[in-house]
This record gives sequence, structure tokens and C-alpha cells, in this order.
Amino acid sequence: MEKSKKELPIVTIPDAVLRKKAADVPAASIAAPKIQLLIRGMKAALATAPDGVGLAAPQVGEALRLFIVSEEAKEVDRAERAGWKRRRDGSGDTVAEKPYEKREWKYYVFINPAVKNTSRKKLDGPEGCLSVPGKFGIVARHEKITVEARDEHGKKITRGTSGFFARVIQHELDHLDGVLFIDKAKDLMNVPMQEKTEAKN
Repeated sequence: MEKSKKELPIVTIPDAVLRKKAADVPAASIAAPKIQLLIRGMKAALATAPDGVGLAAPQVGEALRLFIVSEEAKEVDRAERAGWKRRRDGSGDTVAEKPYEKREWKYYVFINPAVKNTSRKKLDGPEGCLSVPGKFGIVARHEKITVEARDEHGKKITRGTSGFFARVIQHELDHLDGVLFIDKAKDLMNVPMQEKTEAKN
């Protein structure tokens, strides 16, 4: 694999970087090779992570306020609006039955994100994390969220979203503040590593 697309290793607990408050990325540095290589490396890492839909820079060892979200998160929302719902199998574990084909997804980049608005309503939903392998739990998240950020080109963006995409954004925002989903989860459960379940962020 060429250097510009080198996959970055995902760090897992108890690595200290996962508990650090990430630093802002200077706007003038976004176009610099270091940040561009970081973004490409994160995309490559997420592309090869089973069921991963989001990844924050601290998860690859960089305490910077930057995360990416896979287009797959929007596909999950579309599928749910069409009537697909997550279910639980006989053991009580959450099972994700994807009603769509995996493909090469594009990635949304959020640099120095700031929350501008959230809904009052919160929804419980299952979550896992690439940095906390083998664990899943139920986490309450705002149903809707609006964030401002810069994209990978340094352009200011505003994105308002709801449902699963909003959940992924909130999960990644927590990573930037050193917070893991296990800090907020209820009904935390261990899941065998070979078992595929809920999408992980």
C-alpha cells in the first residue's frame, strides 16, 4: 500500500491517548502533509474495520480534534426509514441485519467540530467502539444534532442530522473529550470477538 494511503493502527483501551482532551487543528495546518496523511490513514483504517462507521483521531493515537464518519451511517438511516429495525437474538445480544450491500463508502471529515444545536429528545440505542473491542451497551443520545466544523479542505461546513448518523457524530465528539461510550452505557455486555453485531464507531 502506498504511503499516502497507509492504514493507521487503531489504539484500544487502556491507551492513555483515548482519555486525553484533544487539541484544535490550526486552520492553516489542515492542508499540511501531516494532517492530510492523517486523514487518509484514518479513512484506510476505517475502510478495513469490520462494522466500523466512525473514527476519531485519538483512536489512531493523535490527540487532535478531528473525526471521520462513513457514508454507511446514512445508509443505515435510510434502511431504518424503510422499515428495517435492529433486533435482538435469543441471547439478548443486539444483531445488525444490514439490508444493503457493503461497498466502498465515502467519508465525511469533521475538523474542530462545535455543537451548535441538539434536540431535547434523546433516544436509547446500542453502541460499540473499535477502541473498546468486545463490548456493547445502550447509550442515550440526542435524536438530532447540528455541528459546525471544517472539512478536509479547510472549508467551513454546517451539518444537521438525526438518527443513527447523529448518534455516530455524538460518539465521535465524545472521543475528542476523552470520553468513551462505556462511561455512559447501561446494560453493558461482553460480545465474543468473532461475532458480528452492531456497527462500531
